[in-house]
Amino acid sequence: MNKRILVTGGTGLVGKHLKDILPKADYVTSKPWNLLNSNRADDLLYIFQPDVVIHLAARVGGIMDNITYPVEYLEENTLINTNLLRACHKHDVQKVISIGSTCIYPDVVEEYPMKEKDLFNGPPPPDNFAYAMSKRLMVTQIDSYKKQYNRDWSYLVPCNLYGEHDKYEEHHSHFVSALIKKLYEAENKVEIWGTGKPLRQFMYAGDLARVIKDMIENDIVGNFNVAPDDGISIEEITKIGIEACGKGDLEIVYDKTKPDGQYRKDVDSSKLLSVLKDFEFTSLRDGISKVYEDYCERYR
Repeated sequence: MNKRILVTGGTGLVGKHLKDILPKADYVTSKPWNLLNSNRADDLLYIFQPDVVIHLAARVGGIMDNITYPVEYLEENTLINTNLLRACHKHDVQKVISIGSTCIYPDVVEEYPMKEKDLFNGPPPPDNFAYAMSKRLMVTQIDSYKKQYNRDWSYLVPCNLYGEHDKYEEHHSHFVSALIKKLYEAENKVEIWGTGKPLRQFMYAGDLARVIKDMIENDIVGNFNVAPDDGISIEEITKIGIEACGKGDLEIVYDKTKPDGQYRKDVDSSKLLSVLKDFEFTSLRDGISKVYEDYCERYR
């Protein structure tokens, strides 16, 4: 691949998985390249002169962090996206792939799984409202650049991610990574937030990295959901985790004082799989086993 590729948020979960399969790309982080500053965003594109930008940079966090700091989630993500996309247009970047999240979909829709056309058919869930609105605005920005300037840029909406390289912190990590930490430390029981009933889709982060790579190599442009299968309950994913980590005797305890979050938000990936016909997702059991091994190696 001869294209010059720039990845923002390069040290995050997806960025590190991308580095495994796109080692020649340039990976940048917020410390030297603060995208909250429009001048730094402009400098970034001027210096690297990429053909492709993979936009992963964002302020992200768990439910409680989103509830506690909605202003920061809304303002910071809106600034990051605005500055980066404006700089991409100024420096004539031909391909941009931006990453969203399924929490930007409506809290309730008439039919599941949700398709790309359902995105604006209602307000997003209250627990992630500010973050979700910043990502919806990013979608609108990308669509607007296409309408006004004929930019063929793309955005992907992946389901819940997990994988090696994640933060294993209860309040700042993705669900599966937080669960892995709990399982490793548990002796008799493992506690999960809420009732365990909400349905979620979980995807190995390396799979999203492969989708991005395939889109670049095959010159695929468009807006796609990315998820491996139908939703599975938090209770079931916990049971799979217990088995995959060899902790079969653990009791599951539910902390019902904590929020469940949105009950259901599974998405339909048939549009993506119609153009990536041979793509296969990593099974949940295999993915969790990989992450558990990673945690054991890092913290044993």
